[in-house]
Amino acid sequence: MLYGIFLAFASYAAFAISDACVKFIDGTLSPYETAFFGAVLGLLAIPFTKKRDDAWSDMFRSSNMKLWLLRTVTATMGVIGSVVAFTHLSMAEAFALIFLLPTFVTILSVLFLKEQVGWRRWSAVAIGFLGVLIVLRPGFRELSIGHLGALGGGFGGAMSIIIFRVMGKHEKRISLYTAGLIGPIIICGLLMIPSYQAPDLLQWTYLAGYGLLAALANILLMLAAQRAPASAIATPQYSQMLWAILFGYFIFNDHIDLPMLIGIVLITVSGLFTFIRERERGVEGPPAVTSLEAAPALIEDAQS
Repeated sequence: MLYGIFLAFASYAAFAISDACVKFIDGTLSPYETAFFGAVLGLLAIPFTKKRDDAWSDMFRSSNMKLWLLRTVTATMGVIGSVVAFTHLSMAEAFALIFLLPTFVTILSVLFLKEQVGWRRWSAVAIGFLGVLIVLRPGFRELSIGHLGALGGGFGGAMSIIIFRVMGKHEKRISLYTAGLIGPIIICGLLMIPSYQAPDLLQWTYLAGYGLLAALANILLMLAAQRAPASAIATPQYSQMLWAILFGYFIFNDHIDLPMLIGIVLITVSGLFTFIRERERGVEGPPAVTSLEAAPALIEDAQS
């Protein structure tokens, strides 16, 4: 089990470095182009999601094609949103807003899955939104497209998790993983055409880091899920916030003031509490928060 937890920490570190590569690109490429190449490189992890009895054609098969296609759209929303967020915000602020994902999942679970949510989880939702208000401070600071991207990325990831909860027991891992990449490849590939520019060597290096590290992180997360229970490998995802603060301070010269720090803590506490309550109630759902939004098919299925 300890080895599985170690692999989980390594996975989330790889995710954080992958996101840092987006920050290094610094908007010199369009977010669609960055997301497109990241998703293309993410395809390299597909062989590791394939089980022995799976056929390669299962990548595009689904028991519910409408939800499968919807997942491609929500995955695209999550990827584009996160790329925009890490481009325009400090890494800590971007992660804080994207980590609002568990709050979105709670709300969407009530609306679409008709889950019964008690006062404790609603309190966590309220705490999460309070944290967002403290981070954003509308009316007291200038808001940017990065904030919208982070919230959109979190919402897109939450929608993908809801879809996973509906499809997860009936869908093969390779199909769900592929659905998370096909959308960014096709949709972002089309959107990037008007503003496409050939990356130079340095940009290719960062794109490779973005896509390959995210693919590696997904593989490590899948291996971790085979060696430890989901509850043990999910909580370490918040180590990404520590990586974000360290990268921001030592590399990107980001500044985190006291109100932002308070908001980050509230959002993190909200997410952790929501996750713990869901595990206590036996609610299924992949906990990973990623920039490529490709991990949700891995954790629960890898243990079955």
